[in-house]
Amino acid sequence: MKVLILTYRVPFPPNSGYPIVVYNTIKGLLKLGAEITLFSINGSKNRVDIDDIYDPVFEQIGFHSYNIDTEVNIWGAFFNIFSNQSYNVSRFYDDDAARLLENILREHEFDIIQFEGLYVVPYLDTVKENSKAKLVYRAHNIEYDVWERLAAREQFRPRRKYLEFLSRRLKVYETEQLNRFHQVFAISHPDRQQILLMGCQTRLDVFPVAIDFDKYHVDLKKTSFPTLFHLGAMDWRPNKEGLEWFLDEIWPDIETLSGELRFYIAGKNMQKQFFEYDSENLIVESEVFDAIEFMNSKAIMIVPLLSGSGMRVKIIEGMAMQKCIIATTMAAEGINCEPGKDILIADTPDEFYRSILQCITQPNRWREIGKNARKTVERDHEIYSNAKRMFEIYEKLLY
Repeated sequence: MKVLILTYRVPFPPNSGYPIVVYNTIKGLLKLGAEITLFSINGSKNRVDIDDIYDPVFEQIGFHSYNIDTEVNIWGAFFNIFSNQSYNVSRFYDDDAARLLENILREHEFDIIQFEGLYVVPYLDTVKENSKAKLVYRAHNIEYDVWERLAAREQFRPRRKYLEFLSRRLKVYETEQLNRFHQVFAISHPDRQQILLMGCQTRLDVFPVAIDFDKYHVDLKKTSFPTLFHLGAMDWRPNKEGLEWFLDEIWPDIETLSGELRFYIAGKNMQKQFFEYDSENLIVESEVFDAIEFMNSKAIMIVPLLSGSGMRVKIIEGMAMQKCIIATTMAAEGINCEPGKDILIADTPDEFYRSILQCITQPNRWREIGKNARKTVERDHEIYSNAKRMFEIYEKLLY
C-alpha cells in the first residue's frame, strides 16, 4: 500500500507532540509493509535542517519538504481581515509548495493520502486535481476551539476581539473541509463528539496518541523526591498561560510546604519572564536534551492547562514513565484515565495544593498512581496495535 502523508512541520526529530504523533504513525505503518512518502512544510518557527536528520525511520521513506515563512506578520494579519481566509491557515500555503506537491502526485500514484492537521488542508484542491487516492484527514486538535477558549480567557479587550475573530474564521474553514475527505480521524472521543456536532457526515474513527514503549524505560533509582516538574513548549500559548497561572496563584503556597521541595520547569522557547521566577526551590531550564531522562529524574508532573484541544502527548509520555500526574480537567481531556487511580485532577489552587501535599506526605501514593498510569497507556496507546487498526481502515477505504 502506497501512502502519502502531508504535515505542516517536519516530524524529525520526534521531540514534541505533533512530531511524536506523526513519527509513530509512520513507524507503525512501515512495520506493516506500507510504502510511505512524506511531504512536509518546513515552517520558519520549527525549521529543521534536513541534512542533520539521522534516523532509521527517515531512511525508509520518500521525503520532500518546502521551506515557508510561517511567522505571524502584523501587516499580513491586518490585510487578512479584509479577505475571506483564515489567517491561521493561509500562512502555511505557498504556490511553489503546491507545485512541488503537484509534481510528486504526477510522478507517483498513491492509495491513501493523509492530511496531518488543519494547516495542510489548503493543499487539498491540489491533491484532488492530481490524484485519485482515498483522502484521510486527522484532526490533531479542534483548532477553532483552542482559539475560542484562549479568547474567553483574554482580559485585554482588543486582543480578545481579534482572537474571537480568528476563532470564527477557523470554525468556518474547519467545518467546510470535514466532508471533503473519505475518512476523518479524531485524536480523542471528546474531539470526535465535537466533530460530529460540526456536521461531519463522512467516516469518523478515533486514533489516540500512540507511543513506542521501547523508548520509555523507567528507573526509579534515578528519581529524586520530593520533586515537581513541568515540561512543554513555551511558544504554545495554552502552555504559557497555564504555567503563569500556576506560578502566580498556586506555587507561592506550595513552595512553603517543604524546604527540600524542588519544582523544575523545562521546554523549548522558554520565555524570558519565566526566568524571573527562578529561586532556590524553582529551577527554570530551557529545552532539555533528553525529555525522557528529564522525566525519569523527577517524581510528580504538573500540567495546569486552562485551554486547548486534542490530547496532551506529554501526559501520555509522563504516564508511560510511571509519573504521578496532577493535571487540570482540560489537560486530561480525551485520555481514558480514572481520577484518583492513574492520575490526579486539580482545577483550583486549593485542589492543586491538596494533591501535591498528598503526594509529598504519602510517597507510596504517587508511586502507585504512576504504576497504574503505565498500565493505562500500555492498554490504549501502543504504537503497533494502533497502526494495525489504521491500516485495516485504509484497506476498507480501498476495497
